[in-house]
Amino acid sequence: MTEPSPRGRLDTPLPSRRISFNYDPEAVGRFSERIARFLGTGRYLAVQTMLVIVWIALNLFAVSLRWDPYPFILLNLAFSTQAAYAAPLILLAQNRQENRDRVSLDEDRRRALQTKADTEYLARELAALRLAVGEVTTRDYLRRELEEIREMLAALQESRSEADPEGKVDIPERRSKKSG
Repeated sequence: MTEPSPRGRLDTPLPSRRISFNYDPEAVGRFSERIARFLGTGRYLAVQTMLVIVWIALNLFAVSLRWDPYPFILLNLAFSTQAAYAAPLILLAQNRQENRDRVSLDEDRRRALQTKADTEYLARELAALRLAVGEVTTRDYLRRELEEIREMLAALQESRSEADPEGKVDIPERRSKKSG
């Protein structure tokens, strides 16, 4: 019998020794949306404007506090860094919004198709009911038919009374199907 190799079995993969960084994409997306919403507010612009005015005023007039002299390179670096992070965060927030809009649109489209199918079904059912009601005897139709029968009986009685002077009119009774 052969001894197993120091690596172990050949059909078993080696364990991964990489260090992986796990993150929640939804949490990152929610964070980026919050940042993007904040960057698009008037409050942010007002705070940033006040910060820039204070920064420039301190560096121009406070001689002992000049940490960023006139070309304001540090302030420019801060704005560049902010823009470098803000742009991808805003794009990520827009992508998430597009995905939500797409899902919402698909749901609206599905709901509209379902509503259309339901409406078409109800229209067919209503048409079938109209046809069925057209074949059903209505009260007015029955009254009209009974009135015609009454008139026919009256005319028949008159013609028999003229033919039989004694006034006896013998109308045969209808036999029901059960008794006949």
